[in-house]
Amino acid sequence: MRKIIQRFNIEYLQILDEKGNCDEVLMPHLTNSALKSFYEAMVLTRVFDDKALKLQRQGRIGTYAPVRGQEAIQIGSAYAIQDIDVIFPAFRENGVYLVRRMPAEMLFQYWGGDERGMNIPKNVNMFPVSITVGAHMLHAVGAGMAFNYKKEKRAVVTYFGDGATSEGDFHEAMNFAGVFKAPVVFICQNNQYAISVPVKEQTASETLAQKAIAYGFKGIRIDGNDVFASYLATKEALNHVRAGKGPVLIEAFTYRIGDHTTSDDAKKYRKEKEVKEWEKKDPILRLKKYMTKMGLFDEKYEASVLKYAEMEVDKAVEKFENVPAQKPEEMFDYIYAELTNELKEQRAERR
Repeated sequence: MRKIIQRFNIEYLQILDEKGNCDEVLMPHLTNSALKSFYEAMVLTRVFDDKALKLQRQGRIGTYAPVRGQEAIQIGSAYAIQDIDVIFPAFRENGVYLVRRMPAEMLFQYWGGDERGMNIPKNVNMFPVSITVGAHMLHAVGAGMAFNYKKEKRAVVTYFGDGATSEGDFHEAMNFAGVFKAPVVFICQNNQYAISVPVKEQTASETLAQKAIAYGFKGIRIDGNDVFASYLATKEALNHVRAGKGPVLIEAFTYRIGDHTTSDDAKKYRKEKEVKEWEKKDPILRLKKYMTKMGLFDEKYEASVLKYAEMEVDKAVEKFENVPAQKPEEMFDYIYAELTNELKEQRAERR
């Protein structure tokens, strides 16, 4: 006997295309003020990003991972997350940090090699940057399982890149999340490259979203350069996980315009023509086109937003560069809530 046990499908969501045309049927309810908040946060993220690249080239911070081109998925999703929810980022989520009210000077401090920059303020509800690819997803699932155990109606969101889906940690996290119905939203920023390795050389799957199926939960692919789709998909996913229906995987199909990090040279593994094509899909540009059609955008507004962002980032740089130097023994202060006896001994010895 042969029979079909189950059939699966993967949904694709796009609301705002690269020409600024919007599907009003799918459009989430957003006030004009919210639209402006999206745009302003995206511009702030890009200005922060540009400044960080300049600081790195000047030797004022260390190796940096740029976010240019991925502002829509970060800002759209971040605005859908509630304050009580907890976020586990990778190393490219500066836009998410900024929306969550993380002081920009602390982000510069971290990228400048000072771990005090990751002494996250309590109201931010984000964990520190995770450099180890994929490892933080396991922590996210653990937090979700804890919320279930404590019967807290809180959700967890974790961000990662396409390269992380090739790590064992990703599959372990997905498996545990599915089995225990952990309230976790996995957001994969598929920016097409794991450093120099394109997605087609990482997996034979048609989409990364379909990997959720093997672990018993929902996966969806969205246009990651569409801030409206990013917001709606994340909001729906959070409602799903809070209702106890299990986790959700969102594959945000986007593109990293810059190098993987400042220690990388993307020209060695991808063509300029490819980058130019993706620049036409720029997330900030398409939102600008839409807002112009809606009568919410003009040159005066654009200039004022840019000026404000540059002023805020410049102030953050000044604060960062005027922080008193860290004492060597302070490297132990932000490892655990309570230091182990062994670390206490090491700290005393170093002092």
